[in-house]
Amino acid sequence: MSSTKPYVIAKRAVWEAYLQVKANRGAAGIDDETIAMFDQNLSRNLYKLWNRMSSGSYLPPPVKQVEIPKAKGGMRKLGIPTVSDRIAQTVVKRAIEPILDPIFHPDSYGYRPGRSAKQAIAVTRERCWRYEWVVEFDIKAAFDQIDHGLLLKAVRTHIKEGWILLYIERWLTAPFETAEGEQLPRERGTPQGGVATPLTQKVISNSSG
Repeated sequence: MSSTKPYVIAKRAVWEAYLQVKANRGAAGIDDETIAMFDQNLSRNLYKLWNRMSSGSYLPPPVKQVEIPKAKGGMRKLGIPTVSDRIAQTVVKRAIEPILDPIFHPDSYGYRPGRSAKQAIAVTRERCWRYEWVVEFDIKAAFDQIDHGLLLKAVRTHIKEGWILLYIERWLTAPFETAEGEQLPRERGTPQGGVATPLTQKVISNSSG
């Protein structure tokens, strides 16, 4: 029997995404729902998420905004999605990672499967014996200033699935919600703390290089 859903998303993909989110744990989002609470009605929650994603009606909730101090002063804003939204983002991440990961630079180690900060340090240590200089730089508020149009253009270069593009665009524009309950619209930037965010950020950096 053919599916009446406009988007073909396997229920198993949602289940496997849930297992990954549960293993990673993490804090509750704006709805204060923990993973343990989500588990209390697991089958219904996963079915509802799959149904909405497959029908194109899934709308990401606002992202909980949390500020943490930086090591060198100032504050860094993190965005904490709800448990359900982290599962939805993981569904997308698992679908696009095999396509996008091969385009990344060989010296890119952050948020990539099978790579770690320890490997990056090992490469750096080895190269210190061959070079007498080091260049270090940081782009101020880089994540906060990413242009949504350019990011989506870069993603569309590599990803053609309509439902993936739909939800990435919705995640980009989902508002922040502060501790006081105020919702802050986002026209630029990507929230640090989401599941899909690091992967899409890398796409624009590799596409513009």
